[in-house]
Amino acid sequence: MAKTKPGKKDLDSYTIKGTNKVVRPGDCVLMRPSDSDKPPYVARVEKLEADHRNNVTVRVRWYYRPEESTGGRRQFHGVKELFLSDHYDVQSAHTIEGKCIVHSFKNYTKLDNVGTEDYFCRFEYKAAAGCFIPDRVAVYCKCEMPYNPDDLMIQCEGCKDWFHPNCMGMAIEEAKKLDLFLCSDCSSVDDAKRPSKAFPVTPSSEVKNFDSTDLSTSIPYNSSHTPPNSSILFSRYALISSRSIPSGLTHFHQDLDLQTVSKVQLRRNRPALLSSLLHHV
Repeated sequence: MAKTKPGKKDLDSYTIKGTNKVVRPGDCVLMRPSDSDKPPYVARVEKLEADHRNNVTVRVRWYYRPEESTGGRRQFHGVKELFLSDHYDVQSAHTIEGKCIVHSFKNYTKLDNVGTEDYFCRFEYKAAAGCFIPDRVAVYCKCEMPYNPDDLMIQCEGCKDWFHPNCMGMAIEEAKKLDLFLCSDCSSVDDAKRPSKAFPVTPSSEVKNFDSTDLSTSIPYNSSHTPPNSSILFSRYALISSRSIPSGLTHFHQDLDLQTVSKVQLRRNRPALLSSLLHHV
């Protein structure tokens, strides 16, 4: 932690002006942008200081939105996705508008309700270099894209890979009515055994709740987790799978390095370089 300058003192907390919300080092906050048309900036509080006039400043570490980073927002980015950057700054504490929570990739999927204050982070972002950690990601479906937590995915009963209904020429509503799903590769191998319907629908009581005013999302967790029901759909806005959810997604939040990624078991061993996907038009 940086040393306190002469004439300044460290603060344990700060109460956001006009509220009773208390901010402490380690909390995530929403900060007022210079352009009122833009959404608030998101940052993690590193340190709070006050000078001899009791003017409070906050040292922050910024989170970047996909559109603020190299490559911009792509189809696999979640609406509530943020990147923890290596960009630090000092701002007046008066620019803090509110508090928020930036969840790990794993914990975000466990939320029963997602509100406007909920975000998630699965990558770190090196702002000056324009690169990400990790740079290797798992890809799924025929489109060979990383998982987007906003999108419904279905699991093939044969190969256990995950697919977007539209990539398989199927409408989402059509997909929800199926009892079992076989991808084109698996169905061609054993067409005679292909069921007339493809995939079980979770009872409505199992559908996750979310704030309809906020396009927030969820992420699947480790494939070793096996909930008690039998659905093979996955999406926060639809139904949660009880079978093997896309492997390795739980690793995309913290304590992840290339060695960890290399151990992730994927169908056809399909890790891809994130930098290549972001620069691909």
